[in-house]
Amino acid sequence: MIARNVSALSQALAAKEISSVELTQLYLDRIARLNPEINAFVTVDADKSLAQARAADESRAVGKAGKGAGPLTGIPLAQKDIFCTKGWLTTCGSRMLGNFVSPYDATVIENYNAAGAVILGKTNMDEFAMGSSNETSYFGAVKNPWDTARVPGGSSGGSAAAVAALMAPAATGTDTGGSIRQPAALCNLTGLKPTYGVVSRYGMVAFASSLDQAGPMGRSAEDCALLLNAMAGFDERDSTSLSREKEDYGREISAAAGDKPLAGLKIGLPKEFFGTSERSGCSPEVMQLVDAAIAEYRKLGAETVDISLPNMKLSVPAYYVIAPAEASSNLSRFDGVRYGYRAPEYSDLNEMYARSRAQGFGVEVKRRILIGTYVLSHGYYDAYYLQAQRVRRLIANDFVAAFRQCDVIMGPTSPSTAFNLGEKAADPVQMYLSDIYTIAVNLAGLPGMSIPCGFASSLPAGLQLIGDYFSEAKLLNVAHRYQQTTDWHLRHPSGFD
Repeated sequence: MIARNVSALSQALAAKEISSVELTQLYLDRIARLNPEINAFVTVDADKSLAQARAADESRAVGKAGKGAGPLTGIPLAQKDIFCTKGWLTTCGSRMLGNFVSPYDATVIENYNAAGAVILGKTNMDEFAMGSSNETSYFGAVKNPWDTARVPGGSSGGSAAAVAALMAPAATGTDTGGSIRQPAALCNLTGLKPTYGVVSRYGMVAFASSLDQAGPMGRSAEDCALLLNAMAGFDERDSTSLSREKEDYGREISAAAGDKPLAGLKIGLPKEFFGTSERSGCSPEVMQLVDAAIAEYRKLGAETVDISLPNMKLSVPAYYVIAPAEASSNLSRFDGVRYGYRAPEYSDLNEMYARSRAQGFGVEVKRRILIGTYVLSHGYYDAYYLQAQRVRRLIANDFVAAFRQCDVIMGPTSPSTAFNLGEKAADPVQMYLSDIYTIAVNLAGLPGMSIPCGFASSLPAGLQLIGDYFSEAKLLNVAHRYQQTTDWHLRHPSGFD
C-alpha cells in the first residue's frame, strides 16, 4: 500500500480499501523505523496526524450528505519545515528557530488542510533553505535512501528522502535556485517548481523573496498535478501572488492521446547544455541518460530544435549576488528579541544581537548574510547588486526568445548523480555549481520540473523540463507521457520496498 502513488491511494480511500487512520499509521510506523537512519523528519507528532486522519475519514463517511471529500482527503503528506504550521515546530533547519512553534498556518498549509490532507511531519532541510546537499541543517545531514553515504540534494532534501524511502507518498518543497528539482533528480522523484507567484509565499519563511517558490514533490507527474491543484491560488496576503483563474493542472494528463501523444511538440535543446565544449560541465553518464530520454520523446512524436541561452553562463554569479542580498535583509528579523534563539549570556542589547545571531546561525547562513550585506553596502550596490539584476533581465529575455522557437526546453537537472556526504562541504563554490542547470529558471521566474530518466552506477539521474510562464499543465502532461512509456519513476531504493 505505501508504495502506491497519491492517485492510487486516493482511489483506495474512496473504495474503502483502507482508512486514512490506517494509512497514516502505516507511514508513521515506517517513519519511526527508518527516520533514525535517514534523518528526513525534524518533527513528527502522531497524535496531531491521527486526529487529522480521523477527521478525513469522517469527511469521506458523510460525503454523500453534502460535506464531501476531495482527491487529497485523508492523504498523508510530508511538509517541508519552512512552512509555518500552527501548533508545530517550524525550524527552517536552524538553531535560530529550534524552539519556534508557529501561531499560524502558511497559506500552503491552509490549502492542504482545506483539501483534507494529513500532515505526517515536518521535514529536514538545509538551514533557511541555503544549500544543495541538506548538510547545513542544525539537525544533521539527511541521507539519500539510494545510498546512505550520499547526499539527497537540497535544500528540500528531507522531503525528497522521505518520499524516496516510502515514508510519505508525496511532500512539499521550496525552490529558490533548484531546491525542488535537484533533490528530486538525486532521489528519483518528480518535482515541480511553478511559475513565480502561482503559489502563495505567505507563511513560507523567506530566503530570497524574488526567487522563492513552493511546489510539490511526488513519484509521478500525476501526483504533482494533484498537489499543485491544492497549493496554487491567489492570496491577497502575499503581494507577489498572481490573481489568476483557478485551473486544473492535470487537465492535459487526463486527455485522450494516440500513438504519438506529443506530436507537434517542439523541444528546445540549448547549445549551452548540449554543445561540445559545454557538455564537460555534466558527467558523461548523466548526459547519456538525458540523451536517451530525449530520444524517447522523439518516439512520442516530439520534434527537437537547437536553441541558445547565451547568458546562461552568468546565472550562477548573478544568483549568488541577488539571493544573498535578499537573505541579508530577510534574516535581519532573527535577532533574539521577539522569538527564536537568544544567547544565554550578554552584557547589553548590541551584544545580545551579536551573540544570538553568531550562535543561532550556521556557517553557510552567516556566509551568505555577509556576502549579501557587502553587495548592498554603499559603494558596492551599483557595481554588484544592480549589475546582477541587469544580468537577470538578459537571462529572462533569452528564455523569451527561446520560447518563440519551442514549447519546452530540456536538459540535465543536475551535473552529476548524488555525491558523497562531506565531499563538497569545504568548497562552497563547488557546492554552488551543483545548481548550474537550475538557477536560471528561478531568475526568470519560469516553471521547471525534474523527472527520473535512468540510473548511472545505480544512482538516479533527472531530466529537467522548462516551460514558458504558466505552462505547468503542459509540462506535467509532457512529463506524464514519458512516464507512461518508462518505469524509472516506479523504482524504489533497495531495502525500502
